[in-house]
Amino acid sequence: MLENLTQRLSRVVKTMRGEARLTESNTQDMLREVRLALLEADVSLPVVRDFVARVKEKALGEEVVGSLSPGQALVGVVHHELTALMGGDLGPEASELSLAMQPPAIILMAGLQGAGKTTTTGKLAKWLSEGDHVQYGRKTGKKKVAVVSVDVYRPAAIEQLKTVAAQVGVEWIASDPSQKPDDIARHAVDYAKRHHFDVLIVDTAGRLGVDEAMMREIRALHDLLKPIETLFVVDAMQGQDAVNTAKAFGEALPLTGVVLTKLDGDARGGAALSVRHVTGKPLKFVGVSEKLDGLEPFYPERMAQRVLGMGDIVSLVEQAQKNIDMAEAQKLATKIKSGDKFDLNDFRDQIVQVKKMGDMSSMLEKLPAQFAQAAGQLQSGQAEKQMRRTEGILNSMTPLERSKPELLKASRKRRIATGAGVPVQEVNRMLNQFEQMQGMMKQMKKGGMAKMMRAMGGMKGLGKLGGFGR
Repeated sequence: MLENLTQRLSRVVKTMRGEARLTESNTQDMLREVRLALLEADVSLPVVRDFVARVKEKALGEEVVGSLSPGQALVGVVHHELTALMGGDLGPEASELSLAMQPPAIILMAGLQGAGKTTTTGKLAKWLSEGDHVQYGRKTGKKKVAVVSVDVYRPAAIEQLKTVAAQVGVEWIASDPSQKPDDIARHAVDYAKRHHFDVLIVDTAGRLGVDEAMMREIRALHDLLKPIETLFVVDAMQGQDAVNTAKAFGEALPLTGVVLTKLDGDARGGAALSVRHVTGKPLKFVGVSEKLDGLEPFYPERMAQRVLGMGDIVSLVEQAQKNIDMAEAQKLATKIKSGDKFDLNDFRDQIVQVKKMGDMSSMLEKLPAQFAQAAGQLQSGQAEKQMRRTEGILNSMTPLERSKPELLKASRKRRIATGAGVPVQEVNRMLNQFEQMQGMMKQMKKGGMAKMMRAMGGMKGLGKLGGFGR
């Protein structure tokens, strides 16, 4: 997302080395690159003009303190203004989902047909039911969630939500295309109250374009339900159209937040910067994959860091903590510390743990630019494919072979390759990777993590983790 902006900022930082302060002339070059990058990213023109004007006003005459170069100082100003543009000026709690009402807390999902409302309804229900909801910086625990569809127009819309609800393990309240949307809504609220649900998510009908009949219906539903949250679901692939749609919905409904879907696609990302500016409402969630766990809370500062190539290490760590089996990780750490041999069973366990972390591309996007670019040289999906292949090879071995890799001679390797459906060379390549990992484990046993990093030549790059050439 917004790779052009990252690359352009990197180039300009290099050209501004040696300057004593930010001036009209050297700032102008930077602002031109920012302007072009934003326009290429499909950010709307009024937003670009406003943003560039604010950056220019803040940057001119700013003193360059400490070891910062003018380029780095300007990146600091751009980072601050990007954060504000995406909702950072509204405060940290603005992006949180509010459930502060007598249960059930009702969430109304609005948006055009094809924006991903039904899938997002399922993702949000899963996120709430698994206890990921945060209020005032603290997790509030697992929620009892019900979902209902009032989309009586699109064929199979109700059945789609039923399927999604079953997949994520939440209650689906039955509805029928022969019913009126307001009758479905009344019944759903009554059902949710009687069965003591914490949250009711209402999936509304979309259209192929903004029309008055659609707006009247959703306004009537809003008046009837009085939802605590009215979320506008918008497709990141829409570009400039997303801005026009957001404006129409913002005028028709008292929106409380925006959900940006399909951020993992080939969208240029401008919608993320434009929609919040146009609606005046915070971005609350982003859809980062088609999987039902592919929904992330939106943090303006973290997204600004990603745009500027600084990475989003906090979100990456949170993703790891959520999905990794900490008991298994502790078991391996204890094994390494005690000096026990790291074998192919442990290697297989590590691959399983990495797969649990989720979509590899969304993880790579959270790395700082210099690491993400190196990792990104892998073709899309290649890392997942290689992991599956390696796991297949390991599963073709016997438990004894995994615990004693020295047994793996030519005849055994041929049998394993046949079982995994790969050439013998693939088995040899996997064993070489394993031996390298074994060597790293020995280094950790002998001298700890610092010694291992020095052995890998990794210490040189760690100081640059946070930004450009620092």
